[in-house]
Amino acid sequence: MLADATRVRIILALRDGEMAVGALADVVGKSPAAVSQHLAKMRLARMVSTRQDGTRVLYRLENEHARQLVADAIFQAEHALGGEPAHHHVSSHTVQRSAS
Repeated sequence: MLADATRVRIILALRDGEMAVGALADVVGKSPAAVSQHLAKMRLARMVSTRQDGTRVLYRLENEHARQLVADAIFQAEHALGGEPAHHHVSSHTVQRSAS
C-alpha cells in the first residue's frame, strides 16, 4: 500500500487530522478522482476510515500504525543517503512525537 508516493502523501496529510477529498487533492497535487481511488484502496486495507459531516466525507487515519510505517520508511531512507541521518540529531522523545 505504501509503494505509491500519492498514498504516502495522503498519510502525511492526514497525520494532523481529518480532511475531505478536495482538501487532500490540493495537498497532494492530484485530482480529486485520483485521490478518491487511492482512498478507496486505503479503506479496504483499513489504513483510513471515514466520517460523514453533512454532505462531506472526512477521511482520517484508522490508527497510528500507518503513520509509524511512513515515519520509519523516511528514517530508513535517510540512512540510505549516507552520513548521519537527520532523525539522529533530535532527542528520541521528539522523534516519537513527530512520528505520531
